[in-house]
Amino acid sequence: MLSTLASASRPVAAAPEAPLVRVEDLRVHFFTRDGVVRAVDGMDYVVNKAETLGIVGESGSGKTVSSLAMLQLVPPPARTVGGRILFRGENLLERTPKAMASVRGKHIAMIFQNPATSLNPIYSIGAQLCEIVRWHEKVSRRQAEERATALLNLVGISDPAARLRQFPHELSGGMKQRVGIARALLCNPALVLADEPTTALDVTIQAQILDLLAELQARLHMSMVLVTHDMGVVARMADRITVMYAGRVCETASARTIFTAPRHPYTRALLESMPRVDHSYSGRARQPLPTIAGRPPNLLHPPAGCRFHDRCPEATAECRRVLPVETEVAPGHTVSCIRHGSQGVAA
Repeated sequence: MLSTLASASRPVAAAPEAPLVRVEDLRVHFFTRDGVVRAVDGMDYVVNKAETLGIVGESGSGKTVSSLAMLQLVPPPARTVGGRILFRGENLLERTPKAMASVRGKHIAMIFQNPATSLNPIYSIGAQLCEIVRWHEKVSRRQAEERATALLNLVGISDPAARLRQFPHELSGGMKQRVGIARALLCNPALVLADEPTTALDVTIQAQILDLLAELQARLHMSMVLVTHDMGVVARMADRITVMYAGRVCETASARTIFTAPRHPYTRALLESMPRVDHSYSGRARQPLPTIAGRPPNLLHPPAGCRFHDRCPEATAECRRVLPVETEVAPGHTVSCIRHGSQGVAA
């Protein structure tokens, strides 16, 4: 594992003067029969040009919902109830649904978590890819097919012209994911949202997909938001990392800082719970794999104070009554923990 984490020391992309994306106080709530679920409750982050931001956390922490909100795709009964998402200085949340249709796919594209469900089973691969190109650009069907063929070739699919005539069920899981990547890149977007792009794949195919994404990003100079629960994946891919828990941001810093000098107890707990190749988990010398005790809170009734306090070994009485807010504790490093440099407000 140490050799895997060593890749976290990759050079960090230089931050330009103006971020490509700035998310400010984003709030997405699900209005259910039982009450309001605060899935994303005050999230802030920036994405610079040609960099990868990794968003990590346990399932249910709000990672995917925050990405869907950027494209106005949060499913009912969810609604984006507050905040701003500035893309090249324009607030996407103020765009009408019709205006957002010109952004999706062309300027911001998404690689969905499960390619088996994000591809329409009753249309051929070619029909689905060509529709996107022709929606955004005034090209002929033949030109759209040529573009789709070139993209399938770029992502490593053999005999791309023949694949255009096939249907999703005729492709393997790895090939469907490559089609999903090609679909996202058809119009050369400035930003790609990659939602758990390797979850449904075996380990060998995962490595191939991650290598492909890194190569394409370098070649096309695009930015990426990589949503995952796998710390090993962000160690390999991300320039900066945002750690989420129960709808809120715990910590944001460069990948190197997150892996070598994390401040938030939740970030440290995530890192400690990763299996290590230099530890034995079987036999006489076995060591127990550390886990995070307890479970995430019910977001219908989130706890007062810090949302991690009931699972945190460092929690005090103050943590139970003060809600920490993101505070910069070092250049480019923010943390939401009152015991580690953060400010707080009475909950």
